[in-house]
Amino acid sequence: MSLLDKYYTQEHRIFRESARRFFEKEVAPHADEWENDGIVSREIWKKFGEQGFLCPWIPEEYGGVGADFLYSVILAEESVHGNCTGFFFPLHSDVVVPYIYNFGNEEQKKRWLPGCITGDIITAIAMTEPGTGSDLGAIRTTAIKDGDHYIINGQKTFVSNGILCDLVIVAAKTDPKADPPYAGVSLIVVEDGTPGFEKGRNLEKVGLHSQDTAEMAFVDCKVPVENLLGEEGKGFYYLMEELQQERIVCAIGSQIGAETALDLTIDYTKSREAFGRPISRFQYISFELAKMATEVELGRTFVDSLIIEHMEGKEIVKKASMAKYWICEMFNRVAGKCLQFHGGYGYMEEYPIARIFRDARVQTIYAGTSEIMLLIISRSMGL
Repeated sequence: MSLLDKYYTQEHRIFRESARRFFEKEVAPHADEWENDGIVSREIWKKFGEQGFLCPWIPEEYGGVGADFLYSVILAEESVHGNCTGFFFPLHSDVVVPYIYNFGNEEQKKRWLPGCITGDIITAIAMTEPGTGSDLGAIRTTAIKDGDHYIINGQKTFVSNGILCDLVIVAAKTDPKADPPYAGVSLIVVEDGTPGFEKGRNLEKVGLHSQDTAEMAFVDCKVPVENLLGEEGKGFYYLMEELQQERIVCAIGSQIGAETALDLTIDYTKSREAFGRPISRFQYISFELAKMATEVELGRTFVDSLIIEHMEGKEIVKKASMAKYWICEMFNRVAGKCLQFHGGYGYMEEYPIARIFRDARVQTIYAGTSEIMLLIISRSMGL
């Protein structure tokens, strides 16, 4: 029994069935095509929005339904039926759009949130630069105020949803001389089509092939001051404030991936025979499956407890960092072992485990590497 079971209502269960049907009908049949294309269709975003699946947590006054975080969890869980992890709706719904809702003013919310719900606006966030990774204070992109505009210059890379996005939240320095450096970072919304804003190539990655990940360039990009999110110089603090949910979302995705990989492998080892019996009957394989099942169960209990605490409004930065570290690392261990137990077939693209294996690798890298998570945890311990 899951810790979350008592929180699910009949409405949640109806929503889950609706989501499952959508992924099976509208996503799964196109997953291979999108993997080959290196991008999902814009149409799927629109269809997803039409069903009320984008940003269901947004209040009714902006076009949402004011749903709780469990609806986002359900959508993440049911997305496995689509076999298309490159459809990055959780990034849009539960990572990027919350910046607009939590730090935007009323005019900005009314301007952008309705489109984020319908799928007319796809969002991204641009933090990483070619020469910087986890050190946000070292970013070089600048946004210098010139009258009633900011002039943005700089480069960003590894921007998820970077090709399809209609607006991107850019971390830039409005005060390049600030001390400490991160005190000069602000968040500015740049809309697609703004002169001086250029989307680069769709990057070729080890995994997540259908996820459009892009480079971006800003060359004297002129953006109205009205596009500043919150206050100048508060961008770093806003980013830190939202990372709790982002890391929980990552942990949920990895947990679902590990569960799926294990289920596929149990089924495979029961049907695959060697030396006259199912390979699941060999002691080594059965013991390894038992070990993985234990880790997956521990991960589920941990992530469910975090979901509950997060919904209760508790500050659980340390625990969220622990989950991001341990569950994402566990997913990679499980995916690797599960592929091994599929033998040569595990290395074939036609078997789902192959896609799971290569898509798993990035989980320990984005949204904060495992090493950064360990740094956060150790500092919270007073070390």
